[in-house]
Amino acid sequence: MTGTGEQVLFWVLGPLAVLGSLGLVFAKKAVHAALGMALTMIILGIFYIAQGADFLGVIQIFVYTGAVMMLFLFVIMLVGVDSSDSLVETLPGQRWVTAVLCLGLGGILAAAIGRVAFRDPVGVGAINGEVGNVTGMAQLIFGRYVWVFEMTSALLITAALGAMVLAHRERLGRAPNQREWSTRRFRSGEHLAGLPVPGVYARHNAVDTPALLPDGTPSELSVSRVLTARDQNQSPTPFIEAEAERDAEIAKGEER
Repeated sequence: MTGTGEQVLFWVLGPLAVLGSLGLVFAKKAVHAALGMALTMIILGIFYIAQGADFLGVIQIFVYTGAVMMLFLFVIMLVGVDSSDSLVETLPGQRWVTAVLCLGLGGILAAAIGRVAFRDPVGVGAINGEVGNVTGMAQLIFGRYVWVFEMTSALLITAALGAMVLAHRERLGRAPNQREWSTRRFRSGEHLAGLPVPGVYARHNAVDTPALLPDGTPSELSVSRVLTARDQNQSPTPFIEAEAERDAEIAKGEER
């Protein structure tokens, strides 16, 4: 009999799982769809653990939510998050065909569940028999359904390779070499010697530290514009103050 805690868990997480699945279907951005799918998979894993299937719940979270979703996000990053998806159907009627196939799959699943017969838990066909949960599941995965899992893995690899091919963009022209960049700088009359390098200090040497000009002011051109936009630049003030303290100590020592 279902306890009060399981009922509360189901009525709290069940609607969230449904919202995640609806987000997968109706989300316009691929990232939002992937996050909705991850939410549904995590909640399914929690349901398995609540029902006492600890191994299945952990596998659900680690394998599907971890590995498979990371693969999906990797493909999304290759395709591009900011690229707008086209809503024009390349194949006429594909949405209706998909709806019919989903309804047919749901009907087959309902019919299969309706014909389930509960056997003796000590019987030969029970997964909790003499072989144990892990051994029985291993026999199903690597024995009876091994080709199904192999085909699924091949499908995921094919999807990743297809995303790489679709995301690959050929250059419209040849990239300029160092000589052409130098010629361009001299023709424009700007930065003839190139941009200044980042600052080098005794306790810090990185691309996020601006160099100092002869008058002591930091050079904004010596740091990447990306770091400046992210507000990740290091201020040379601590290093200048350390040098001033050192000079002051040296001056006091000479006075003594």
